[in-house]
Amino acid sequence: MDVVSSPGIVRAGPDLDLATRCARGDRQAQRELFDREVDHVHATLYRILGPNRDIEDLVQDVFFEIFRSLGSYRGEAKLSTWTGRVTAHVAYGYLSSKKPAAVWLEAVPEPEAPGPSAERRALARAAVRQLYVMLAELEPAMRLAFTLHALDGQPLEEVAVAMKSSVVATKSRVWRARRRMRRDAAVAALLDGGMKEVAS
Repeated sequence: MDVVSSPGIVRAGPDLDLATRCARGDRQAQRELFDREVDHVHATLYRILGPNRDIEDLVQDVFFEIFRSLGSYRGEAKLSTWTGRVTAHVAYGYLSSKKPAAVWLEAVPEPEAPGPSAERRALARAAVRQLYVMLAELEPAMRLAFTLHALDGQPLEEVAVAMKSSVVATKSRVWRARRRMRRDAAVAALLDGGMKEVAS
């Protein structure tokens, strides 16, 4: 998976201006882009990889790749969409290069306000742990497609572009991953109940 911009008409605008300034080495622009995108990059990596001791290093890898390749950004897509593609590229490389060892941190923070019972929260945490155990068994392309679509909420078309794949192949990967996930009743309930809200 190489990070390249999509063919199309170059569009002027704030995103292209910011990218151009970053590519020229403008430190203030680079800081602005980092501050604007870092939370989304971190959340996307978390949804793909789960609790993992390498996430902070991978965030740095994503921004290194972003700043290295910003010269290829032409404004065909929003800059946030483009950085999402870079994030997917880095996550795919990580998953392909090694089988990451899960580090089970607190996947679901305790709510400060009254909410679900302690028993429900414990069941949700156990389901999140089980989900990431099951995700670790998937081959990287299937895991990436599933997490970007089912957990991060990205449309299939955007996931296909991020993975440099067809929509049909991406849909097939998501379907096969979801079928495997549903063999565990707790994980199926978690997916049906909205994993994105639980794991963010």
